[in-house]
Amino acid sequence: MTVPRDLKKTQSARDTKKGATQSSSGRQGMFIRLDPDDKQRAEYWADKRGFSSLNEYVAEAVVEKIRRENLDYDLPTLEIARLNELVDQVAALAKNSANLERVVTTGFDSLIGLTRGDNYLLDHEDGGLA
Repeated sequence: MTVPRDLKKTQSARDTKKGATQSSSGRQGMFIRLDPDDKQRAEYWADKRGFSSLNEYVAEAVVEKIRRENLDYDLPTLEIARLNELVDQVAALAKNSANLERVVTTGFDSLIGLTRGDNYLLDHEDGGLA
């Protein structure tokens, strides 16, 4: 299906009026305004990351921000390792707390038994092995 040339011109003109332009690669362009400090930082990071232009860096940043909004992103390995370490520490703390609770409860039961006079060592034996 071919689109008449006049129709393409009207669509392009309509997109241009909205602030968007379309390149030959099929990507649409847009105009943004940045604070001079933000622009300088963006240029720095675009150069440091090896992007061919600031526009490429901004396009990549927009895509990444959309992925973060959709909760579709990978955690870096160090963050995953730290999170796993914290989960392990919480599990160990829960286990230690349960053990401490058991020891304290058993200790108090023993003390209560001694104050009542109950002790398995004071039981009378009949001389047989149990």
